[in-house]
Amino acid sequence: MLDEDQLIAGCCKGDRKSQWELYDHFSKKMMVICMRYSKGTQEAEDILQEAFIKVFKNIKNFKRESSLFYWIKRIVINTALNHQRSKLYLYPMVDVTELKHQAEREVLLSHIELNDLLEMVQSLPTGCQVIFNLYAIEGYKHKEISKMLNISEGTSKSQYARAKELLQKKLLDQENLNYERYR
Repeated sequence: MLDEDQLIAGCCKGDRKSQWELYDHFSKKMMVICMRYSKGTQEAEDILQEAFIKVFKNIKNFKRESSLFYWIKRIVINTALNHQRSKLYLYPMVDVTELKHQAEREVLLSHIELNDLLEMVQSLPTGCQVIFNLYAIEGYKHKEISKMLNISEGTSKSQYARAKELLQKKLLDQENLNYERYR
């Protein structure tokens, strides 16, 4: 495999072999990100394809202020957000004024498969899914999310709280199902 500088130089020249190597090296990790922001594999593949088109189109602008991985990851996340942005307006997000907080109960994840967990995140309403990913997984603050999605900070917080509540319920349901299965 070519080193990173050679890959970047080759991609800047439009060399298909370099583009393939770059794609091959990063696509699996980026697909995981796409899956978190999508409702299924086909949608995630569309996001991934669109993101790598942007990568190849804009790699000449890569200034090495961050790692290549992080630069590609930002493009993938932004592509996923743009893809979801139209859906966010189809399903308006509102501030949740009341959330029923269940008694805190530790949910054991030992019997839950990664794919089941991914399906739970994918099954969240789109607004909750996007904000959960941005806040809990990508590490953005609610103020940053509100600017990215053009929503209020309160909406970001309430959608995140709603996502957590829905995921906890799904995890408890899965835990109960696993308990019955192994009983």
